[in-house]
Amino acid sequence: MPQSEVSGVSRTLAELVAATSWADVAAQQHEAKRSILNFFATALGSAHDPAVTIALQTLLPFSGAATSTIIGRDERLDAIGAAFVNAISANLLDFDDTHPETIIHPTAPVAAPVLALAEARGLHGRNVLTAFILGVEVECRIGNAVSPRHYACGWHITSTCGIFGAAAACAKLLGLSVDGIANAIGIAASQSAGNVENLPTAAKNVSVGNAARNGLFAALLAQQGYEAAPRAIEGPLGWARAMGDDPDLGRLLGGLGETWEISKNTYKPYPAGIVFHAVIDACFGLRDRIGRIDQIEVVTVRGSALLLARGDRPVRNERDARVSIHHCVACALLIGTAGVPEFARETVFRPDIAKFREKVRAELDSSMPDGAARVSIRLASGEAITETVMSPRGSLADPLGDRDIEAKLRDGVRTGGSDWDADRIIESVWRLDTCDDIAGVMQRASSNNSALQT
Repeated sequence: MPQSEVSGVSRTLAELVAATSWADVAAQQHEAKRSILNFFATALGSAHDPAVTIALQTLLPFSGAATSTIIGRDERLDAIGAAFVNAISANLLDFDDTHPETIIHPTAPVAAPVLALAEARGLHGRNVLTAFILGVEVECRIGNAVSPRHYACGWHITSTCGIFGAAAACAKLLGLSVDGIANAIGIAASQSAGNVENLPTAAKNVSVGNAARNGLFAALLAQQGYEAAPRAIEGPLGWARAMGDDPDLGRLLGGLGETWEISKNTYKPYPAGIVFHAVIDACFGLRDRIGRIDQIEVVTVRGSALLLARGDRPVRNERDARVSIHHCVACALLIGTAGVPEFARETVFRPDIAKFREKVRAELDSSMPDGAARVSIRLASGEAITETVMSPRGSLADPLGDRDIEAKLRDGVRTGGSDWDADRIIESVWRLDTCDDIAGVMQRASSNNSALQT
């Protein structure tokens, strides 16, 4: 029997987390910084959204010592509360990063508690980066082991796996032993939740916030001596099988410590579900090729079963729009852009947009991989034009550059109505490995605070 099955997956992962130093992950720091820049961009973009404000107002009366920053705002909470709110804001607009093999959005549930805890404890930037990289490794490897069936069963994998990354990362920051880290991961297994049915509602963001908050909580409990079953993940009645899947331990543990999942991370150019990006790009291509948009009679979008399951839906609100084939087509063809304003309520309910959505049809093409799309337009003249996109902008094959992510952050400051200083945030994140106290990074980002520590 393999050693991993004797000692448990939690302990095997914990051994990696405990043994890994900055020197072991320094080569991954640039991608980690890109992920954290993108995290700030998306959190700032929704800093004053009602969903964020309501969550913050709900927690404020119950917060302990206000040690940790709420991104884009003046209010502060204890570390657990800040982890919850910042994970919500980073995930809210469907604009966060994506691990392509699992469709996990890895940074929100891990960076939020790591930054909140590090700020509360005055930790070094290298500790933050090391813990973050390890947290992403743990959540994505566990996601690999249960994909794609886990998501297909209705589990929101960012939430259900994100908690393991949060627990492992926070346990690393707390300096826990191998046993302590393994227990934190096992405790997280009892708190993992989130379902796909809730994606068009704010309940989706609650589960992402809980992944961040409860992962930190699991690490704090483990620090105080709480224990968990050694096979809480892969046991006969453990997390994976309880959620309907036999875990693939080869995908979970193969190459552990040799390859890094953070290197596969991708960043969205559009605030919509990742499977719709090829649809948007195909429509941009068609828009450049045709003359008058008012000559379009029918638009047919062909793609995988995942694309249709996620996006062939009626649009009742802005959340629906971000996961709608029909709305993505309408924005890309009619407006020619697909940014945050195109998925806001004002645009979603524009009469011309709503009318154009009625022209869009979705059809299954089982030959198309997830993340690809073929879009065909039939004009009033009878002419048909087709555009196929296999690797959309922002994918591993066509990634966003550093300047793209910086621009996204600056846009986030503007669209989110924040008074934070974008250039200071950008400078601080790129220099995170040299920061003596992460509190200085969080403080210098606010225009209301003149701290300039780096």
